[in-house]
Amino acid sequence: MPLKMSQLEEMPALNLTSLIDVLFLLIIFFMIGTKFIESERQIELEVPKVNAAGAMTAAPDKRIVNVYHDGVITLDRQTVTLAELTTRLAHAHAEYPRLGVLVRGDGNTPLQQVANVLAACKQSGVVEMAISVRSASAEPAHARR
Repeated sequence: MPLKMSQLEEMPALNLTSLIDVLFLLIIFFMIGTKFIESERQIELEVPKVNAAGAMTAAPDKRIVNVYHDGVITLDRQTVTLAELTTRLAHAHAEYPRLGVLVRGDGNTPLQQVANVLAACKQSGVVEMAISVRSASAEPAHARR
């Protein structure tokens, strides 16, 4: 004769004791952290004063020079000649000596035109120059003005 088991399957119980402990520790941590912030606000400190109040500016972005296949040169989307390019970059270099220039030439542009632009950048005093290229596997696209 088969024995009948009269066991009831118990539902698993979730023990919340450890979760409550973690919650209390976080509350205590944030309460103590708040106390430190309040004590730092109460410090009486006189900040030193300076005469020259010049604005601290971040380093400017690299200036972008585009050389199109028809020979047109743009500096930050404004059409310029080689002489104007040299003058504008010289003024920008005088304001920020670590100025960088990114030269982007159309793939169909004669190399001489790009070389002239690089020479103008060097003549203006800019030493940080870069040339933008695209990998051969990328889809072909011509520069747009």
